[in-house]
Amino acid sequence: MNRPNNDNGAGVNRMRGAAQFQRQIDAGIARKLDAQAHPDRIIWFGLGTMGLIGWSVSVPMLLGAALGNWIDRRHPGVHSWTLALMVAGLALGCWNAWHWVTRGQRDMPHRDMPHRDGAGDD
Repeated sequence: MNRPNNDNGAGVNRMRGAAQFQRQIDAGIARKLDAQAHPDRIIWFGLGTMGLIGWSVSVPMLLGAALGNWIDRRHPGVHSWTLALMVAGLALGCWNAWHWVTRGQRDMPHRDMPHRDGAGDD
């Protein structure tokens, strides 16, 4: 006796999932090949990103420390303006670095799903 097929399209969903998985693998392979073909671009990009983040954190922190030191010398008091403004500069710098990194990620072209001219798409 034959039983009716009650998979409710599970086979179709499985095939779509397999096709999507294959596209993700192809995208990873393409990124790796591109990175191997242009290693200098990745190194400079990484150094540039580290420089941007480093300067965007250190400059506000140093400016806060310098301003706090100037205030402490002009108006001595119980609390250290140098420390307080240095921490405020650090917080501002970290926020600035976070802003630049998220902006860079948002503006970066996403190559996760390469165009394959319809090959293998069902």
